[in-house]
Formats: sequence, structure tokens, C-alpha cells
Amino acid sequence: MTGLLICAALGIEARAIRRGLPASMTVPSARSHRARVVVTGIGPRRAARAAAGLAWKEPVAVVGFGGAAGRSLRPGDVLVASEVRFRGRVHPCPSAPLLAAELAGAGLPAEVGPLVTADRVVRGAERHRLAAEGAYAVDMETGPLARAAAGRPLAAVRVIVDTPEAPLLSLGTLARGVAARRTLAAIGPVLVRWAAALPEEVLS
Repeated sequence: MTGLLICAALGIEARAIRRGLPASMTVPSARSHRARVVVTGIGPRRAARAAAGLAWKEPVAVVGFGGAAGRSLRPGDVLVASEVRFRGRVHPCPSAPLLAAELAGAGLPAEVGPLVTADRVVRGAERHRLAAEGAYAVDMETGPLARAAAGRPLAAVRVIVDTPEAPLLSLGTLARGVAARRTLAAIGPVLVRWAAALPEEVLS
């Protein structure tokens, strides 16, 4: 049985994913996939500590809320990372187009582009600077997990809840969070299909 490891920073994110994902899920493939969802905690330090305690034997998906770097993404949009940038290193996600196609087939159109992992909450001018460098979105956890998962198939998916024009702590944050939770629940089964569609050679 080939597994799938799904990492989320927050308990609320993990619960949303589990709600949409049966404990055991068989997809139309020769491989049967069982997903496990783990909570890493917020920020790169907690993510790195969580990564140190995990066995990296299966495809890895880092999923949760994220912030848009510029104007190309709005609250509720879904980003599939084409690469993860963290502390001067770039971790590619070559199967991003495959996952984006699976999401689109499930009625969840997604953008594909670079994701930056920051050491702290990024606001204002700094977000615009990242956008000018080509980043689509920002989080605080994917980088250490991507580093630990080197050599395994990697996906990073962020549902946008805040933008430079609609900051995290602003009117409408609660409503955006509720909508993002529904989207996360719908993403879980798609991640299983993504893992099932990966070529055998990348899983060995």
C-alpha cells in the first residue's frame, strides 16, 4: 500500500482536511492509498521540529491557509506551488501541473506559481517585494517540510485567506476563514488522486 502524508500547520486546517477525506480511501488505480494527516504547528521552527519526527516514505502534501503576495490571487483562490522558496534555496514541485489539473477536474481551479516560506508574518511592502520577485503566495511552514521531504514527491497547496489589500486581521477575516475550511475539505480527496497518479518510478 502506498501512503500519502498530509501536513497542516493548524488543527483547524487538519480537521477540515480529515472531514473531506475518509480514513481509508481507494482510488481507481492499481495502488491503494491511505492518507495520514499531521499537525506541524505554526512557523518554520515548529515545522522543522515536526519534520524531524516524521518518516518520509510516501508522497508529501503541505496544505493549509496562505497569504497572497500580490494582486494576482484573491481570498478563496487556491495556489499549487510550482516551487517552494525558503532561506535562499528552491525546492521544485514538478508535479504541480498534474495536481492543478486534478483540482480543476474537481471544480477547484488553481493557480500554479512560486510559494515563499517566511520566518514571520509578512505584511505590506515586504509582500509587494516578494510579488515583484515572482512569488504568488507566502506561508511559514512549507520550506522546512519541503527540505525534509527531499527526494519524495512534494505538493504544496495554499488556500488564500488574506492579501495586501485584505490583511489577516481585518473585517471579513472570519468569513474568509470559514470559506477556506470548506475548500480544504474538498482538496483532501484530490490529493489522494494526485498521489495515485504519480508514476511508479518517482515513488521508488
